[in-house]
Amino acid sequence: MDLVISRPEGLYCPAGDFYIDPWRPVERAVITHAHGDHARAGNQHYLAAAPGETILRARLGQDINLQTLRYGERLLHQGVFLSFHPAGHVLGSAQIRLEYGGEVWVASGDYKIEPDGTCAPFEPVRCDTFITESTFGLPIYRWQPQAQVFAEINQWWQANASVEKTSVLFCYSLGKAQRILHGIDARVGPILVHPAVEPINRIYREAGVYLPPTIHAADIKKSDPRMRKALVLAPPSAANSSWMRRFGDYSDGFASGWMRVRGTRRRRGVDRGFVLSDHADWTGLLWAIKQSGAQRIMVTHGSAGALVRHLREQGLDAMAFDTQYGNDEEDVVIAKAELVGGLP
Repeated sequence: MDLVISRPEGLYCPAGDFYIDPWRPVERAVITHAHGDHARAGNQHYLAAAPGETILRARLGQDINLQTLRYGERLLHQGVFLSFHPAGHVLGSAQIRLEYGGEVWVASGDYKIEPDGTCAPFEPVRCDTFITESTFGLPIYRWQPQAQVFAEINQWWQANASVEKTSVLFCYSLGKAQRILHGIDARVGPILVHPAVEPINRIYREAGVYLPPTIHAADIKKSDPRMRKALVLAPPSAANSSWMRRFGDYSDGFASGWMRVRGTRRRRGVDRGFVLSDHADWTGLLWAIKQSGAQRIMVTHGSAGALVRHLREQGLDAMAFDTQYGNDEEDVVIAKAELVGGLP
């Protein structure tokens, strides 16, 4: 029997009798990271990487039954050795290495290849079978260096500030917002944040990640002159909400890998789109798969079919796992609507 199989509750390890990022409540859940499509409430026992503990408790409840391991630390459970290794996705994100009967599997969760200074960078883990995500598993998705994207955000923000117009940048509250804060030039002006962003900022700062000073947007009046030169970070759900009225005549942007798709910015109705993702692009996915040394690849969520076909053409044993990942991150919802009409 395979070391990991698909069940209605999620990805299941029969030898260890536990699930990886289950989407239904189970007795034992091993969690790759704290995004809501991977870490859900209701499980009896949780196991996760230690750097993600504070975020998991903040999102799932302080009293959850949670055990943690340091990166690289091994745990033996019913004959299966488990360990967590950095995935480079968000703070505390991890790949899960499983070893049993001389066979090694790695479940990657979500990952990105480019280090960003806000979480432990991705580390390839050698294995026989690699379970990889494929959120951006199409050749059209190839990212620019993040420094270039941050420079574009700085320029847009500076241009707006020069004409006293607030800059509102929509981005996912866990991971993306902190990555942007860490990478931009805070000297351009004050930085305001949505109430969904600031609690996560606090956790990152407590973990030793540098983020520039931020101000809760509700603490500044609309008449405050700082407002007109500010950058505001807010989740996509805030768009077109009453919360946005406080900014008056503002310019808005969206930071997401889906901005690479033709028409997404127009359909979102924003002034600027910045191509910035916390997932690996096509090149990054292929690099990670090659670095794993695995001859067998299991592909989850995203453009799984396209990646499976490509890997098979390269002589690898590849197949797709049907999962429910990707339905919590707000920018993934964009892609589902965007790709219905075909690829650009």
